[in-house]
Amino acid sequence: VQLQAYGGGLVQAGGSLRLSCAASGIRISNNVMGWYRQAPGKQREWVASILSGGITNYGASVKGRFTISRDDAKNTVYLQMNSLKPEDSAVYLCYGSTTQIYWGHGTLVTVSS
Repeated sequence: VQLQAYGGGLVQAGGSLRLSCAASGIRISNNVMGWYRQAPGKQREWVASILSGGITNYGASVKGRFTISRDDAKNTVYLQMNSLKPEDSAVYLCYGSTTQIYWGHGTLVTVSS
């Protein structure tokens, strides 16, 4: 299983970014997929998940600003991030959950004030 996350970068507060997580070795439509983030000196924080049936869930700090989605044909999960705040700055990691959890390499998001 490989999860390749990309799309991070530097953005001003109030701006938007879309992260992508391209999966191989796992069919995203059949499993739970999601995103965590980790900022320096802080614990890893769960951000969002999408279940096999398409139900989405969000952490309290991002609800209403972030949207998780997937393209089953491309086997790719997305995280649309709007109204970004400096406190959203972190390394974002995608994961897939089958009988175990698989992690991708992170992509860095930096939000300047």
